[in-house]
Amino acid sequence: MANLIQQVTQWDIRVFGKIFGDAERKAWTRFFYVLSRSAESYSCALMGLLWTALAPETLPYVAAGIVAFALELTLYYLLKKNIKRPRPFVHLEGIQCLIIPPDEFSFPSGHTAAAFLMATLISMAFPVLMAPVLLWAMLVGFSRIYLGVHYPTDVLAGMLLGVLSAQVGMFLLHFAFRLSF
Repeated sequence: MANLIQQVTQWDIRVFGKIFGDAERKAWTRFFYVLSRSAESYSCALMGLLWTALAPETLPYVAAGIVAFALELTLYYLLKKNIKRPRPFVHLEGIQCLIIPPDEFSFPSGHTAAAFLMATLISMAFPVLMAPVLLWAMLVGFSRIYLGVHYPTDVLAGMLLGVLSAQVGMFLLHFAFRLSF
C-alpha cells in the first residue's frame, strides 16, 4: 500500500509540474483566476437564484442543489480536517502559488467539487448544456492546478465529491418528496 501511495504521489508531482510549469503567461493566469473564482460558493448560490428566476419549473433541481451542497461541504471539511495534505507550494521547492488559497490544506479541491456539483445538476436539468458546463467544471479543476494550489488527485477527488453529492441530493429529494426529475 505504501508503494502505491508513493507512486500516486510521484505521478501527482509530475503532472502538477507539467501544468504549473507553464504558469508564466499572465493572460492565462488571469483567465484561470477568474475561472477559478466562478466556482466559489457565492457564485454557485447566484447561479441557483438566477436558475430559479429564469426557469421556475426547475426549482426541484435547485432544492437538490441545496441538499447536495450541504452534503458536499460537510464531507469537504471532514476530509480537509482529517487528511491535512499540504498544498503544492508548501510541499514542493521553488513553487509559489499564483493566488492566495482559501485555507491551509489541498485535499480535496472544494472549487472543483462545487463546479462538478453544479455541472451535474445543470446537465440533468438542461441536457443540451451538458458539454459546456462539463467543460467549465473541468477547466475550474485545471485552473486549481495551474494556479498552484492543488495536485491533480485533489482535483480528481473534488470531481468525484461534486458529482456524487449532486447525485445524492437528487436521490434524497426524489425519495423524500416523490419528486420526478
